[in-house]
Parts: sequence; C-alpha cells; structure tokens
Amino acid sequence: MRSRPYALLSGALAAVLLSGCAQSVDPIERLGKKAAHEVSKARSHGPTLATYRRWGLSAPLVPAPKPSARVTARTAGPGLAPVVDRVPTRDKVVFLTYDDGAERDPRFVDLVRELRLPVSMFVTDSVVGPGYGHFARLRAVGATVQNHTLDHPSLRGLPYAGQRAEICGQQNKLKERFGIRPRFLRPPYGTYDTTTLRAAADCGIAAVVRGRDADAGPLRPGDILSGSEHPNLTEATVELLRRVQAEGFTPARLEDYL
Repeated sequence: MRSRPYALLSGALAAVLLSGCAQSVDPIERLGKKAAHEVSKARSHGPTLATYRRWGLSAPLVPAPKPSARVTARTAGPGLAPVVDRVPTRDKVVFLTYDDGAERDPRFVDLVRELRLPVSMFVTDSVVGPGYGHFARLRAVGATVQNHTLDHPSLRGLPYAGQRAEICGQQNKLKERFGIRPRFLRPPYGTYDTTTLRAAADCGIAAVVRGRDADAGPLRPGDILSGSEHPNLTEATVELLRRVQAEGFTPARLEDYL
C-alpha cells in the first residue's frame, strides 16, 4: 500500500499532467516546423487579386520598398521642429494622410485592413468627440494616429502658451486614449509660425508635416497626399489608389520614411 505522501505527490503530478493536456494548443504547433512555416508564410502574404477587384482596383498595389533609413529633416533653428512638405526620396511612393476625423465610415476600416493600406490619421480631439473607438479600430488594422491639435485653430499668430496648449494637449489626449505620443503634427489649415515650431518641439513632435492636395498636378516621389473631408472617404480613397497606380506609384507608410 502506498504511503500518504507518495499518493499526494502522484495525485498532484496527475493533476499537472491533466491540466497540461486540457490547455488549448495552437493548431500550428501540431503541424511540425515545416508545415508551420508554410502556414505562417501564407498568413504573411498580401491581399489576393480578388480582394483588390472587390474594392474596385483592377490590379494589386505594388509593395512599397523598404527604406534604408528614415529621412532626417532639417530644422530652421535650435529648439524648432522641422517642417516637411514632401519626403525626399527617389522611390516611387506617395503617402496617404487624412485630417480631422469627422467621418467614421466602418467600410474605411475594412478597406485599410483588407488591402493592408498604410495610412496616417491626423486627429483633432474636438472633431473626433466620442468617436475615438473608430480610430482604435483603425490602429488595430495598421493605421497610425498623429496630432492635429485639440480644437483645430489656426495656430499662426497665437501666443506660445496657446499653441503649446493645443499641441501638448492633444499629445496628452492621444497618450491617454492609445498609450502613444505622436511624432508628427499637422497644423490646421497648414498655417504655422516660428512659435508653432518651438511649441511643437517642446511637446515632443519630431516634424511638422504638411501635405498637398492629390488633385494638384501630377504625382511626384515622396508626395504627402492630404485627404480632406469627403462625403465618402472610402470611395475617394479607392479613386485615389486608381490614380496612384495609373501614374506608376504605390502608397508607403510615412512613419517608415520620416
């Protein structure tokens, strides 16, 4: 007859073994290394041609090249954030950016997710209001969130304290919402002055990013395309992607280059 301590040990060991058997195992782990590699590789592939066609594109987007290093933007002086209107690159890439955050079409989230579209959202707190959940969903599918001030004022001419409150206030808001402090600021209406650049640097902004209207002439490498509010952001983006393809470009992630 077994001693009581041995019986207790055996019981405990059995419980551990049974517990281990009850735990769920990732199906990939059951496949072996070679099969697991094939599954992982399949998961990493881009969208299918059928996916592009479902969104109204006749061909896949060309994968953006991986930049060798981020561009270091020049500042106008010590303690001032640099201003970037266009990324200096020879790569045939453009950058898709969107302002404010008034439109919250769930189809746009689907578009970004299914096409793995690199987009940067410049968010204004007073415009987003209760809609931060939409941007959380966009972040979950790969979009990035950047600073577009708390209340969307024209910053140029405002005193330092006011500009700092607008910029740092939105930095703090996005930190509170998403746990990140954005690297980029887009000043509302594109207006800024030296005080803006000083306040931006003091708030931890790496660059003041402006952009150009996609309809303002032929595309150039490194163009930062600024999407304004549109009645249907999803359709407008698909139409822009058609133009990007037609002119021999592909979208890239701004944060990878700058």
